Formats: sequence, C-alpha cells, structure tokens
Amino acid sequence: MANEIIKHKNSKHIPKRNEMKEGIHFYMESGFMVFTESYHIQRGFCCKSGCRHCPYGFKKK
Repeated sequence: MANEIIKHKNSKHIPKRNEMKEGIHFYMESGFMVFTESYHIQRGFCCKSGCRHCPYGFKKK
C-alpha cells in the first residue's frame, strides 16, 4: 500500500509551471515553492511526500 495513490474525485486541470499564480497555487518560503491546498486539489492525488497543505490527510511519519 506504500505506493498507493489517493485520487480526488473533483480534480481539474493541473496548471503547468508557467500557468501557476503565486498566492493561488503556491507561495515562496525561504527560497522554496510551497504548494497551496487549492493546487493539491487541482492536481487530484496525494503524492505521499508530507506536503504542508495536503488536503488528503497524509502525514509523514
């Protein structure tokens, strides 16, 4: 189950890097791009990386 992908039924168009808008899809923190919950929902699945704004409830152990 470690490689299982959690999909979201409301996934939409995933914006490409040049389509992303700061403050909507991501924000910058200490030189890192931090994806927002909105971006994760649009992406439509959990990557199991322990993202700060994961809407799927995944917590890295």
